[in-house]
Formats: sequence, structure tokens, C-alpha cells
Amino acid sequence: MAVPPNMIGFVESAGLSAVAYGPDTDQQIVAVADFIHNAFKIQNPVNLARALKELYVEGWAEMSRTLTALADGADLLMTGQTYHGVVANVAEYHDVPVAGLHHFPMQPNGQIGLPFFPAPTPVIRATLKAAWKLYAQITKAEERAQRRELGLPRATASARERMIERGSLEIQAYDLACFPGLAEEWKGQRPSRPFVGALTLELGADTDDGVASWIAAGNPPIYFGFGSTPVVPFADTLAMIGAACAQLGERALICSGPNDFAPIPDLEHVRIVSAVNHAAIFPVCRAVVHHGGAGTTAAALRAGTPTLLLWLWLDQPVWGAGVTELKVGSARQFSATTEQSLVVDLRSILTPQCAARAGEVAAQMTTPAESVASAADLLEEAARLGSSG
Repeated sequence: MAVPPNMIGFVESAGLSAVAYGPDTDQQIVAVADFIHNAFKIQNPVNLARALKELYVEGWAEMSRTLTALADGADLLMTGQTYHGVVANVAEYHDVPVAGLHHFPMQPNGQIGLPFFPAPTPVIRATLKAAWKLYAQITKAEERAQRRELGLPRATASARERMIERGSLEIQAYDLACFPGLAEEWKGQRPSRPFVGALTLELGADTDDGVASWIAAGNPPIYFGFGSTPVVPFADTLAMIGAACAQLGERALICSGPNDFAPIPDLEHVRIVSAVNHAAIFPVCRAVVHHGGAGTTAAALRAGTPTLLLWLWLDQPVWGAGVTELKVGSARQFSATTEQSLVVDLRSILTPQCAARAGEVAAQMTTPAESVASAADLLEEAARLGSSG
């Protein structure tokens, strides 16, 4: 696997070999957050385009050379939602099929729109198409240089358009239950976009035994976590959560992730840990409050636990809209959250009706084992068809 340098340890822990490829995604998350925060301050469109370019073309040539060597003799290349142009060109060079994996609906459609505007209005769909064109424009020079180095002819369409024309497999690594209208809309279209459900290894954490003992010693807690996104200042967030749960008479299990929780308050009803196994912990919590990452959302839905989604950016508002539409919880922008709004939102999901509905939706979700098996079967079939011409 060719992965960002900060992911090598994770891949190797799963028993696979890994090679550093592309920028450090932890650093990139911070850079993207800074860009979004400052985007409206950039008055010159040229400067805005330059800032975007720095985010999305860093290391393009180096990634191409690394992947070209690694892919020699491969049956298929699989790419995620970024840098797919690098992968598509290397796949063309080696004459092997390429497949994409999307953890939320990336292609323009009539079900959802842009992440910050989940309603699928014609204007939003047009804007999403324009965003794809902007990305192609930003990466055009790097892609042309890559193709020249690989000895490939100059392309007349973007990498995304070429993958669509080629009929490349696009695995949708999320559950159809979240966007029920997509299957009908995409039925019969090329390329194939099968829904397999969220992919997860359900790995345990060093804290699992201690957390399980703490949960068993009292009433089921409310889980709070914000994934890999830094929350600044985190101490204020801890104080807000502790105060809100105290008002409600609830216990709080807080997963700090990358946030520093050294100066923590000594609260009997609050437990703070660095990581937890979502699959093991979510089912024994009263509710799950999180940032709206695709994986965390899927874990909460599979657990059948009411959800409050406090979104920050990117695709998270889309999942917030989905949770609300499914009636398994509610959503609010994190920056608009206060102690009192948190109390109100928690009261709205800590009801028998919400718990019952969450259980109903959980029964419709694809299991992790089914998701992994389906994705593997699809990739093997794509490789077999590619090798047979």
C-alpha cells in the first residue's frame, strides 16, 4: 500500500507492507482548516487559486514516480478521493484497471449537494460540477508533466472524466440506507457505483478494558469525540461537555483524539481517554456525540445509538443532514454550540422514540464483515475483467 507517511504504522499494524506516498494527512488537515478559515480573507482570485494549488498538488511528481515503480506487475490500482489523477495516469501507463473508493457521494447527483449545502438544488449541483472543473484546472499542469514523463499522450479530458469514460469501478463505502435515492438514480449508469457500507477493521484500543469497567460501574454514558480534527481550545470544550452533562445528570466519556487534555478538570462524571473501539463502546452508550466523520457516523448508526452530530467542515454537514433525515438524532455546527444548546440537543435525542428509531436503522445497515467481503469481491472482479481484456 502506498499511503501518507503518518499512516505507515497503521497499515503495518494490519499486517501489510507500506510505502510513504504523498503529504502527511495530519498536517494537511491543519492546512485545509487554515485555508477554509482564511479563504474569505483572500481578495485576489489568483492568490486563492495559488493557495488551493499548494494544498492539492504537493508532491504530485514524487507520488507518480513512487507509484509507477510500486505498480509494476499489479493487477489493479485503487485510489481514494484525492490525487486520483496521479493514480489514473499510472494505471494507464501500466495498462491495468483503476478503481475508486468514495466514503460519501462525490459525483453530482439529485440526492445531496455540496457538503456545506446538503440540499440538492440545481444551483448546488452546478456548483459541484464547477468545483470538479476547478480541481482539474488546478492540477492540469502537474498532470500534463506527469503524462509527459510517463510517455503518455496529452489528455483531452480530466482524470475524473477519463475514469468515467473507461467505466472504472467506483465503490461507495457507505450504506445505501443513508442515501436511499442514489441507487435508483445511478441504476444502469456507467461506471458501476455499488454500495458496500463503511469499511472498518474494528480494531481495539489499549483503553478498552478500562473504559468498559468504568461504563459498567455506573449508568451508560454519553460518548463525545471529534475524530482526527483538532478542537481549539479543547479545554473549553471539555468544560462545556462536563457542565452540560452535569445539568442532565449524565456521565460523559470523552475521546480526545489529537487534542491535548493535560489540564483536565477532576470531575467524577467525566472520563477522558485518547482512543476507543467504536464498535465495542458505542452500543453500550446512551448517545454518541461526534464531529460527523463518515466512519464515526457509520459506527453510531450500526450501534443503534442516538446521535448528535456537531459538524466542523468538509463532508460532515452531509452526514448531519442524513442523521436528521433518518430521525436517529440531530445536528448542529460545532462553532454554534454552547452549553445550553448542547443541553437542549441532548435532551432531544435522549428519548425512547429516538432510541427505538436508531435500533430500526441499525437493523438496515450492512455489517462490517459484509462490507469488507463485498469490496474485496468487487476489486477482484475488476482486476479479473481487466486482465482478460
